[in-house]
Amino acid sequence: MNKSQANYPPKNQRYSSTAGLPPGTLKHVGKQVQEKTRITVIEYNNTSAKFKEIDSVEECAKYAESDKLTWINIDGLFDTELIEKIGEDFNIHPLILEDVVNTRQRPKTEEYEELIFVSMKMLGISEDGSELMSEQISFVSGSSWVISFQEQEGDVFDGLRKRILNNKGLLRKYGSDFLLYRLVDTVVDNYFFVAEYFEEELENLEEKVLSDPSTEALQEIQHFKRQIIQVRRAVSPLREVLASLEKNGHLLIKKATQRYLRDVYEHIIQLNEAFDSQRDILSGITDLHSSGVSNRMNQVMQLLTIIATIFIPLTFIAGIYGMNFETMPELKWEYGYFYVWIVIVAIFVGMLYYFKRKKWL
Repeated sequence: MNKSQANYPPKNQRYSSTAGLPPGTLKHVGKQVQEKTRITVIEYNNTSAKFKEIDSVEECAKYAESDKLTWINIDGLFDTELIEKIGEDFNIHPLILEDVVNTRQRPKTEEYEELIFVSMKMLGISEDGSELMSEQISFVSGSSWVISFQEQEGDVFDGLRKRILNNKGLLRKYGSDFLLYRLVDTVVDNYFFVAEYFEEELENLEEKVLSDPSTEALQEIQHFKRQIIQVRRAVSPLREVLASLEKNGHLLIKKATQRYLRDVYEHIIQLNEAFDSQRDILSGITDLHSSGVSNRMNQVMQLLTIIATIFIPLTFIAGIYGMNFETMPELKWEYGYFYVWIVIVAIFVGMLYYFKRKKWL
């Protein structure tokens, strides 16, 4: 995902933005991140493949009944009229289109008689490696076509496009169900990069907390905690999604493709375990930070206690000789002042030596 910043919905946006609307009403829920919707098409069969960008949605209609397999990619979901026109041309149910334009949709799958709908999150790391990016991506698959709906340009499918155009692998030998599998699998494979990113960052954060449990480290802990929660919300529901695609036996999904979907299902289980483990690690780092702050406070209190303990006898001596009694014999000594200083220094050095022996310093 080659994007400069994370694509999060505005803070003032709520789930209730579509409340009260009739079912199937298309209302874009999300952030408009580009001015114009972009439509690209890859049409292919065993012998040829062609990529092109089309200017108008009307050109898409002919691909609904094409004798070749077609992958239509739409970047930009804010133009609901265009999305609605696509739905009419490809006979996509309005409830599917409603989920497509709602970017706060939970990952899910819906199976209709002649269609399969899959919605999931495409995750990535910003170019400077400091931020998690999340974008909704939806797939609608028919018998001879697959349409992918993305929030903005830039995705993880460049390698897949090259494989189709260069006729590498099995893509041009199988149907739309295999293309749908490859698209879902590519998104899921990119989750492993996110998992590796968190693994490295949490290791660095743990070392930082051990050396300096500062307020800045606590802010980083909270930052990663929010990100891991976001990732788990994106990945956890995919277990149900992949299980449904693999086991329900939809007429569009062949048995050979079900085996591949089972492999993606196992990847999701592995990822869920990885993110759960990282969540536990983050909880451990939080406890480590709390322990570090407590230890630092204890050290400060110990130091203050030692200083106070050292000055208690010194203050006692100074208090005695600060009394104005004429009969105090030491007041008449010629070197009394120096004797008092010797006693004070001896007590000071002796207590320091004792504290060192006890390893309190």
